[in-house]
Amino acid sequence: MESHRRSIAKALSWRVLATLITTALVYLLTGKGEFAAKVGLADTLIKFTIYIAHERVWNRIPYGRQKSEPEYII
Repeated sequence: MESHRRSIAKALSWRVLATLITTALVYLLTGKGEFAAKVGLADTLIKFTIYIAHERVWNRIPYGRQKSEPEYII
């Protein structure tokens, strides 16, 4: 299971990239920088929160995980 810090770090790194893409796309479509920045910020806040919740739920689901054997048995 991943730590909360790792989930947050992954969410942050992805959201930075995704925000740049969203902001650039909105700017290219509208030509309005301030509007593009607002859309990028709103997109980030909403999706960041949802991503962390999604990660935490998936950490509780055993589907697709392999059980690890102990390194040694006494």
